[in-house]
Parts: sequence; structure tokens; C-alpha cells
Amino acid sequence: MAVSTPTHRQFGTLVGLDHIGIGVTDIDAARSFYGELGFTDESFDYTGTLPGISGLTGHAETRARVLYLRAGTPTVLGRAGVKLVQVLDRTPPPRPEGQAWGEPGICEVCVHVNGQADFHAELVARGHTNLMDPNEADLDPYQTHCGLSYVEDPDGAKIELIEWSTLAAGWPLEDGPHGVNHVAFGVTDIERTRTFYQALGFTGQLFESDGYFEPMHPWFGDRTPPRQRMMLLTSPIGGALEPVQHYPASPDMRGEWGHLGTFEFAIGARCLESAVDHLGGLGIELVGEPAALDVGEGGTWRYAYFKDPDDLYVCVTEVRA
Repeated sequence: MAVSTPTHRQFGTLVGLDHIGIGVTDIDAARSFYGELGFTDESFDYTGTLPGISGLTGHAETRARVLYLRAGTPTVLGRAGVKLVQVLDRTPPPRPEGQAWGEPGICEVCVHVNGQADFHAELVARGHTNLMDPNEADLDPYQTHCGLSYVEDPDGAKIELIEWSTLAAGWPLEDGPHGVNHVAFGVTDIERTRTFYQALGFTGQLFESDGYFEPMHPWFGDRTPPRQRMMLLTSPIGGALEPVQHYPASPDMRGEWGHLGTFEFAIGARCLESAVDHLGGLGIELVGEPAALDVGEGGTWRYAYFKDPDDLYVCVTEVRA
């Protein structure tokens, strides 16, 4: 029987959210913290010059240590990892001053946790900063039930612990964390963002909400907490995206590339060249040239950055380690 060979890849080998980039002051301390969150599988630990990012950083050269971690026990609800970045040749840029949640910029790391309320209590008992006590909600339009809470990493990044209990029904999950479920990021036009990322493979949508989330109000300090419209855009293969729009608009909190806390996210690719061709076919411009690094032991890390509608730091990445 003849087998036809497909001539078109709908999304250019893109495979959903691959990881979230997090700026840190001390990678070894951050490794310990994220190890407690279940990120114990090390893809690579690279120290050296990072090519292809001068258009992002404004510096001719950037030297950094990059530690790429995945969950030791990933599940279908926690498919993505984290990339810890410590800038070495200059003082790491600070977190944007006054950032609360949902302003233009990268908001958080969201980790799926089976038994999140108990796990949150354990982290707080170990001395980690509590940002929000556990609470629960049913989300429209499918009344999907979730529980959530927040802690802070050593450099102030917000870590959401989420438990999609109705989605996990039927999946045998051990108690504890199981990888990154999604990244949240603030945008200025959520419909434009939805359309943009649908073309990159985020074709599903788990929920959409529009209103006020009172447990976050203390994070805004003296500012009046805004109305927040948000949605979870899902990929059938990788992690998900949670764009957020504020009403009225909030200040720009994108900050500099490599700043402390969450500063970028990456979409995975089975083949970087095919992914870049797909972006080009959509009229999406790269920022700098695609780069390839030898990360030791026969491993390679390949990436290319592009501009999304809000000029957030986003890249496509292919890791073979």
C-alpha cells in the first residue's frame, strides 16, 4: 500500500509552550527552589555568550549562565519546563518596579500540582513567601474546577500552583508538582493576541473570564485594581498560554531582557528551520538570526526570537540533549 507523504505542516512543527524564561541572581539557589517545585530533570547547564539576542538586549554581547530544567514527573497537565538565566557580564536588570499581575509583560510561572493546597502549605512551612492562600473556582464556559495559590521564588517571581481537578479526573497522578501548565502574560488587545497565537498552534480554549479577582488586589498596592479579561489558549501538544488584558490599561511592565523574575517564554519546535519558515509565511519577523549552541555531551540548543503583537520576548526553541 502506497503511503502519501504530507507536503504541508500546519504549524511548522511548533509544539506548544516549551518553557518560561526566569531571570535569577544565583542559579544554584534558584535550582534548589525549582527542584522543590519538581523541576529535577536537567536538560543542560550552559555558561557562555548568547548569540542572536543583541536586538533584544541592546548590548553587543551578553554572557550568561543558562540552566534548562524539566519536571521529573511531567503529566499531560504539566508539559513545559523552566529556563533559569543569570546574566554574568553586567548586573542583572531588576524586576519592573510596581509589577503586580497582568500588565504588559510576563506575569508568572504556573505549575500544575496534585494536592496544591497541601503543597502550598508545605512550601510556606519551609519558609517560602506566601503570596496567596488557596482558593477554588469553577470557570466558564465549561465549569472547569480549579484550585490555586501563589508563592514567590527567591528573586520575586510569582509562582502559581494550580490544580485542574476536573481535568485530572481519570489520570493517575502522584501528589505534588507535575510541570508547567501555562504562562500568563499581559497584552493590550486580547483578541489580536488570540488570533496571533491560534496561527502558532494554540487552537483550543479552556476558559475565558472578565471581571475582578479580589485575592490579587493586595498586589496592586496604592493602584486601583483593574478589571481583568483573560483566557487560557491550549495546544494539543505542549503547555498553554494565558493572555490577560487590563481595563483600564496598566503601565508597561515588560522590562529588560534577562530581568529578574519571569521575562520571556518559548514555543517548542521539532525542527527550528520549519518553524522559522512558518513564522515567515505569517509575516512574523525574527529579532536577530537563529542561533545554535553546543551545550555539551552531544547536546544542542537552537533558538530564534520573534516579535509578538506586544513586542514580548518570545522565541521558538529546539533542544536536543
